[in-house]
Parts: sequence; structure tokens; C-alpha cells
Amino acid sequence: MQPYPDTCPCQINLTAETTDAPLSYQDCCQPYHDAFYNGAFYNDEVDKADGIKAETAERLMRTRYSAFVLIKPEYIVKTTVPAQQALLDVAAIESWAKETDWAGLEIVEHTPKLGKRHSQVEFKAHFNAKDNAGDLAGKIQAHHELSTFVKVKDKANNDTRWYFLDPTVAMTVSQKQPCICGSGEKFKRCCGQFI
Repeated sequence: MQPYPDTCPCQINLTAETTDAPLSYQDCCQPYHDAFYNGAFYNDEVDKADGIKAETAERLMRTRYSAFVLIKPEYIVKTTVPAQQALLDVAAIESWAKETDWAGLEIVEHTPKLGKRHSQVEFKAHFNAKDNAGDLAGKIQAHHELSTFVKVKDKANNDTRWYFLDPTVAMTVSQKQPCICGSGEKFKRCCGQFI
């Protein structure tokens, strides 16, 4: 088992100019990860536990970044919109996470409301590929992304949760079909405009 880091991976920011003390993993992303790995993820137990459900798209994005750093590919899959989960390659996600030395996360901008149920987070995930040799500082790169998230309502228990919309997943959905998030709207008027 991998030891828990003192500082949460999502709190390490190479460009931060603040003197605020970063949160520990235990006080930041660990409760979200533990809920999943203890079998309480996305069921009634989660709603009873304080702070486990990602309250914003930015919070979910941070837990996903920490899951990459700590090599938790199942968490990455389960926090992707349900219609895309079976299409994800868990082995490839795990391999990428293992082959990367993560160096920090920078939130560029969080747009909390795009329409009724969408949000975007622009971020830079700083990393160094493990196959790079030599001076680490000279090898750090940034994965710069504008990620879209959708709030999905589970009609069975009347619960809503944020999910990541993965634009790299090839979908066989037409623009006129019902949206993959279950909103009841046509795909082109809902998530289709972000994928």
C-alpha cells in the first residue's frame, strides 16, 4: 500500500505565490477516495458522511488529479460520466499515472455555471515523465486543459453528483439522441456542445 502524503497532491502548486499552508491529504482528497475504496461511493452512505460528495466541479477535478498522483484508476473511471465509464481503458489510465512524476496542480480558472448543469475547470497539471533523466527542473512540463463537468441527477435516489465529461472517448451518439447525462434534453443541446 502506498503511504499517504503529508500535503495533498492537489494542494501542491508550482506557481503559488501565497503563504497559506496547504491542506494535508487526510484533510483534503482522502475522504473522497476513501468513500470510493470503502464501498460507500455513490450510494446512501456517502450522503450521510460530511464532505465526501464533491460539491463543485473544481473539487471533483482536484480529487481526480490526486487520484492520478496516487494511482487510483478506478476512481478516475467512476468519476467520469456513467455513459463513458465502460469505454475507458483502466490499464492505460494506470500506466500513464505510474509513468508520470506529478509535480503540482495549478487552477487557472473555474467557471462554476455554464447553463443548467455544466461547469468548466481550466488547469495545468505539472509533471515530469519518468523516462526523462537529468535535471528535474529543466524537464517539467504542463498538461494544460479546459475540462467540462456535468451534474447528473440519479432519479432512483434523487441525488445529484458532478462527473467529468471525457472528450477523448469516442461516442456513438447522434446529436438528436437523448443526452448521455440523462438530462432528458437532446445531446446536441446538452453535453454535445462540450464534447
